[in-house]
Amino acid sequence: MTRRLLLSYLGLALLVLAGLEIPLGFIYARGETTRASQGVERDASMLAEVTEENIEKGELDALPEVIGEYAERTGARVVVTDKRGTVLADSDPTGRTGVSVAAQPDIARALRNQPTVTTTTDSAGNDVLSATMPGTSGTTIRGTLRVTLPLSEVSARVHRIWGALALAGACVLAVVALVAFGLARWITRPLRTLEAATTQLAEGQLTHPPDASTGPPELRRLAASFTRTAARLQHLLKAQQAFASEASHQLKTPLTGLRLRLENFEPYLDPRAHGSLDEAVGEVERLGRMVQGLLALARLENTATTPEPVDLDTVLADRVAMWEPLAAEQYVALDITGPPAGQVWAIPGALEQITDNLLANALRVSPPSTTITLHRAPGTELHIIDQGPGLNDADRERAFDRFWRSSDAHHDGTGLGLPIVRHLVDASGGTITLHPAPGTGLEARIHLRPA
Repeated sequence: MTRRLLLSYLGLALLVLAGLEIPLGFIYARGETTRASQGVERDASMLAEVTEENIEKGELDALPEVIGEYAERTGARVVVTDKRGTVLADSDPTGRTGVSVAAQPDIARALRNQPTVTTTTDSAGNDVLSATMPGTSGTTIRGTLRVTLPLSEVSARVHRIWGALALAGACVLAVVALVAFGLARWITRPLRTLEAATTQLAEGQLTHPPDASTGPPELRRLAASFTRTAARLQHLLKAQQAFASEASHQLKTPLTGLRLRLENFEPYLDPRAHGSLDEAVGEVERLGRMVQGLLALARLENTATTPEPVDLDTVLADRVAMWEPLAAEQYVALDITGPPAGQVWAIPGALEQITDNLLANALRVSPPSTTITLHRAPGTELHIIDQGPGLNDADRERAFDRFWRSSDAHHDGTGLGLPIVRHLVDASGGTITLHPAPGTGLEARIHLRPA
C-alpha cells in the first residue's frame, strides 16, 4: 500500500507539473519566436532605409560595409537589390552580385512596396526567419533588402528553457517523493503492524498486538478493534482447547469403567444374553473411538499450523512399511507406483495421518487377494486406490460429512476418518476428491502443492 500511495502522490504531482510547465514552455517558445520575428522585421526596416539612402545618393560601394557590419554582429544574411531586383550587395561571401532575383516571391512583393516577414527553410534544410522590405522614399521604390536569420539560436534558447523546466520538475518530484514516502509510511504503519499481528494470530498466538497509537484516526480505531477481537478469539480458542483436553481425560475413565462393568456381567447372564452383551461392549468401544475422533478433530481445528516442506516419498515408504504386516494378515498387498514426487507443502504430521486414515479405510473394505495401490501421479498428486465395493455418486458426495457412514457398511467405523483427512489436506493447502476406481473400488486423489 505504501508503494500505491507513493505512486498516487507522484502521479498527482506529475499531473500538476505537466499542467503548469508544458503550457509555460509553449508560451515561452512562442514568445521567443515572436520576439525574434519582430527584431528581424525592425532591423530589416532600418537597414532598408539606410540602403535606400545610399542607392539614392549613388553610394553603392558603402552597401557591403553597412550590411556586413550587421551580418557579423547578428549572424544574419543580408541581400540588397535595386529597383529591378538585381543584387547589389550580399553579406554572404559565397553570394553573387549582379544577378536578378526579381522572380523570387518575397522580392517581387517588396518591389510592389509590400513587405514580407515569414519563416522559411534554407538550402541546408534549416529553419530561418526572413524579412524582406522595400527601400522607398515616399512612393518611389529604389530597391529591396532581405534579412534572413537562422532560428538555431532561438531553438537553443527554447531547448534550454525546456531543460530548465524539466530539471525543476524533477527536483519538485524528488521533493514530493520524499515527503510522500514519509507520509505514506506514516499512514500505512498501523496497517503493517496489523498485518504482522494478523500473521501471528493465524499462527495461533498474538504476541505483539498492533500499534493503535500512531497513524490516521480510522486506522488507530481499526487496530484497537482488531486487538479486542483477537483477544476475545484467543480466549475462546483457549477455552475450547482446554475443554477438549479436559474432556479427553474425563471421558476416558467412565467409558473404560462402563466397559469393565459390562464385561463383569458376563458370568451372571444367561448364555442367550451374551450376544447382546457383546454388542453393548462393541458399542461402548465404538463410542470411545468416536470420542477420540471428535477430540482429535477439535484439536486439529483449534490448532493453526504453518505448512512446511515434507518429503512425500519418505512418508509413503514409512507408512507402507508400518501397515504391511496388518495388510498381510488380511491377505492384502500394498504397492507404491509412479515416479518420485519429492517435497510437498503440508502441516507437520499431516501426511502421516492422511495416509494412515485412508489406508485404514481401504483395508477395512478390501477383500483378500487384492491390492491397495499408492500411486504418485505428476503434479504432486497421490492416488490411493482399493479394490473394495466402492461408493456410488451420492455416497461419494457425503463421504466427508461428519458421522456419515455408508448404508451398506458392515464395519465399526465412526464416520470421522475422512473429515479429519479433509481438514488436514485443506490446512496443508491441498485438495482431496473421491472417484470410482477402475473396475471396482474407490480412488482417493490428494493434490498437494510442490515445495
